[in-house]
Amino acid sequence: MKESRRRFLTAVCVAGVPLGILAGSLLAQAPVIPQPRNPDTKDEEPNPLKPDPKAVLQANEKSIKKDVERLYALASELKVEVEKMDNVQVLSIAMLRKTEDIEKLAKEIRSRAKG
Repeated sequence: MKESRRRFLTAVCVAGVPLGILAGSLLAQAPVIPQPRNPDTKDEEPNPLKPDPKAVLQANEKSIKKDVERLYALASELKVEVEKMDNVQVLSIAMLRKTEDIEKLAKEIRSRAKG
């Protein structure tokens, strides 16, 4: 029984792999047929509205300032919590989450600042 399964699977693989390669090469060689244009419409396509670069930069700057203020607040809260702790080697889960939030926010600010 196992031998017949092996023969069947071998036959499928031997026949299937070349057929798959052939089908892939035929699809790659298929010509691209352009879509016919409606003669009633003009060649003019509506231009997508491009955002004003200055407005984008200003919005980005406001967002960065807001996030920096939030980052400062989170870091200050974390500093206060760490100062309240005794000489404990383990940080609380809330403090670890706050550090992750700080790190995530700092990365967002850095990526926005890069552009």
